[in-house]
Amino acid sequence: MTAPPKLRMGQGVLRRKPIDQIDDSAAGGGDGPGLTRSLGLWQLTAIGVGGIIGAGIFTLAGTVANGTAGPAVLISFLIAGVASAAAALSYAEFAGLIPKAGSAYTYGYAVLGELVGWFIGWDLLLEYTAIVAVVAIGISGYFSFLLGEMGLDLPKWMLGAPGTGSGHKVDLFAAALCLLIAYLLTLGIKNAARFETVVVVLKVLVVLLVIGVGFFHINTGNYTPFFPFGVSGAFTGAATVFFAVFGYDAMSTAAEESKDAQRHMPKAILYSLAISMVLYVLACLVLTGMQNYKDIDPESGFSTAFKAVGLSGLADVIAVGAIIGILTVMFTFMLGVTRVWFSMSRDGLLPKWFAKTHPTRHVPTRVTWIVGFASAAIAGFLPIGEAAELTNIGILLAFVVVCVAVIVLRYRQPELPRTFRTPGMPVVPAVGVVFSIWLITFLQWQTWVRFAVWFVIGLVIYFGYSYKRSALNRVPEE
Repeated sequence: MTAPPKLRMGQGVLRRKPIDQIDDSAAGGGDGPGLTRSLGLWQLTAIGVGGIIGAGIFTLAGTVANGTAGPAVLISFLIAGVASAAAALSYAEFAGLIPKAGSAYTYGYAVLGELVGWFIGWDLLLEYTAIVAVVAIGISGYFSFLLGEMGLDLPKWMLGAPGTGSGHKVDLFAAALCLLIAYLLTLGIKNAARFETVVVVLKVLVVLLVIGVGFFHINTGNYTPFFPFGVSGAFTGAATVFFAVFGYDAMSTAAEESKDAQRHMPKAILYSLAISMVLYVLACLVLTGMQNYKDIDPESGFSTAFKAVGLSGLADVIAVGAIIGILTVMFTFMLGVTRVWFSMSRDGLLPKWFAKTHPTRHVPTRVTWIVGFASAAIAGFLPIGEAAELTNIGILLAFVVVCVAVIVLRYRQPELPRTFRTPGMPVVPAVGVVFSIWLITFLQWQTWVRFAVWFVIGLVIYFGYSYKRSALNRVPEE
């Protein structure tokens, strides 16, 4: 057997996965059958909407309005939306050009080199897993509200993580939800996507009900002062809610399971973001108009707001809708992290044992259960604030990488067949880069410390394992 060629360190970390060979390497790189192409345009759009709408409306809108931005939470979502839209257009171009699992990891690997791709993938493993946990904790808050309305009291030790209340030891409901979503994803992408589509439709109907009824109970006096925490509060809020407006990123990891990814993925990305931003803006107007920002419940904002205006029955409906609807966010991001992990393992950057798929369901069950238990542990034992701080910086960096990569590739290989072309090149991607870096500066120092620790761990793994075992290390450089 011929030994792998020895590469200089610079050649190794900068080696790129050739775009014209991605299909071939994807087809044969895993252990067992590959992923199955079974998702249509509207199923992909539903997964995107499912990932975007949920935590932002039902959980973070109240949290940020109450303690960070006040009524200016609306501005927070708009700022995050502008940055997200600029990145979404870049993602759309890549999704049509490289319709493979992995999303930002795959795009970065193909354009900017292996080390960049590795770190984006490594970051997304943590970020997506943490998002699943954050959303589970948010659902748990509505579940506690609903139990209280029904006169049922569970032991305090199982209703929250340490530090969230006297006697709280574990958020058992949130942990159980993470394991439930993992189970659904192991049933196969076709069955799981059907569940997701049905639940997304129900969720959108609940949001429209909230907006339609709440509109008639708005007190415009609640909008004053609009910036109680200053303009900086709105920008800090934007950094916090940012992960609630990029579910399309996780959805794009399912490109390899789309029937016609080159045509459908760009449309699904743009459709899902447009639908979600309209609903976000209207929902924020209703929430901060119905109740003074000081009185908004950080965990179950809409339910308590409707109860405050005498609509307790509707408050219960909203709580049920939030519990069901936010499940779709967990679904989208757990789908995302498992596909990124699968792609990294198939490329040899992580052990190929993780890339094994189920022989009949054609899904990576091993990594799905690992992510399920990891997110359950985070959701069960960390308060929502600390868990949320794990989610933002890596996603923002992924946006920077994708926006830079789309500019580089457009000028490096302009002849490549693109089913969608990012408009306003290079201004639009540059806006995504600037906004993302700007939002990063508003994150708290604890977030940077956690990111640095995860970065160092990734550095050790890459040079200790991934660098030598990369699939590209067996291909001579030309």
